[in-house]
Amino acid sequence: MFDFLISSLTVAGIYALMALGLNLQAGYAGLLNFGHIAFAGLGAYATGIALQAGWSPVVGIAAGVLAAMLLGWCMARLGRQLGSDYWGIATLAIAEILRTVAVNEDWLTGGANGISGLTSPFDGLARPWNALAFLAVVMLAVAVFALLCRRLGNGRFGRALRLMREEPQLAACMGYDLRALKTRSVMAGAALTALAGTFYAYYMSFVGPDYMLASETFLLWTMLMIGGLGNTAGVLVGVVLVQAAYVLVPFAKDHLQFSSDLAGALRLGLVGFILLACLLWRSEGLVPERLRKIA
Repeated sequence: MFDFLISSLTVAGIYALMALGLNLQAGYAGLLNFGHIAFAGLGAYATGIALQAGWSPVVGIAAGVLAAMLLGWCMARLGRQLGSDYWGIATLAIAEILRTVAVNEDWLTGGANGISGLTSPFDGLARPWNALAFLAVVMLAVAVFALLCRRLGNGRFGRALRLMREEPQLAACMGYDLRALKTRSVMAGAALTALAGTFYAYYMSFVGPDYMLASETFLLWTMLMIGGLGNTAGVLVGVVLVQAAYVLVPFAKDHLQFSSDLAGALRLGLVGFILLACLLWRSEGLVPERLRKIA
């Protein structure tokens, strides 16, 4: 029970970092990025490749973050000739292309089998202290980046992103470079999500192409829509609720003695019910964004 709780909290913290990265793009800037999980995949694969080659973990983390930021820059530049909906489809296609490359390039990524046997910095500690130390690092990262995202959203840059989201023509008339704003928001979200991917690779001691499935991106979108787009507290609330739904189903399975297939369906159904209820009765999310009003 204790190990299961530690595992659930660690995974929730990692998803919280990914969701915060997506919120910088979707919540503040209003960008429909459907390939967001590709950034986490780049961070995870860079870490796995670096450890497999015997390099320092810092090299892997830095390479993953830089690769994700470069991909974010390319995505943002791609969007200058596409509408928001077509840009979202393009980001989904880019993520699928990267996943296909990861599946087929065995010499670099391990192919469909991935890269296994990754060592965590805390493997030298005895159980359960190694898991607790890793959880502490993840939660510290969530607290630090949540505060940074909150300050960023409430600062000048966040206000510029919200103005671009609500009134792009007015933002352009006021002298804001919309292309630069989009690029900076995507790159910032990409860097944070790549760091989360690094944590996930360390925690699972494995990285594979399943890390970049499109369903993972839509799970993050579900967290944001339940909690509230554009609100850091709302993002965290959404992550907690979705993770709680994933955790409660196994307990119900043990007590009610139903099959694992039914448990998987109940997980999706419970998350879908929460999302549908929010869309019907709380469309702005459980913790809605507070916008300043001009008197």
